[in-house]
Amino acid sequence: MSELPAPRRPHGELEAEVLAALWAAGRPLTPQDVQQALGGGLARTTVATILGRLHEKGTLLRTRAGRAYAYVPAVQDTAGLAARRMRSELDREPDRSTVLARFVSDLSADDERLLRELLGDSPEGGLPEGGSGGTGGTPAREEPA
Repeated sequence: MSELPAPRRPHGELEAEVLAALWAAGRPLTPQDVQQALGGGLARTTVATILGRLHEKGTLLRTRAGRAYAYVPAVQDTAGLAARRMRSELDREPDRSTVLARFVSDLSADDERLLRELLGDSPEGGLPEGGSGGTGGTPAREEPA
């Protein structure tokens, strides 16, 4: 009897694991470093592919480290990642006002109140400390070699 192939991971799980390893490290990591941080169960080429895809999406920044690249997250945490995704979706649509209006119309009363506070439409308002309405990270760019 032949063995069944291992079930595929849910979409995005490997990317999430790679991001978690980079956040935990707090320093730039090469594909080999990330592979080791993940326990060595993945091929280095698989890790390099995931890192490359995350870089293309603007989720990671990279710099040359010898013959390889070293990667750091362009967002600080999962909240920053979600904000980046939301911004990316908004940027895809030519009619931003309609997209934003539909988004706001579907918010719960609590979320609407929170959004108003964050935008400064209430006495407690204003963006969170350090907030500027951005995605929670720095702009994605490739550093020169």
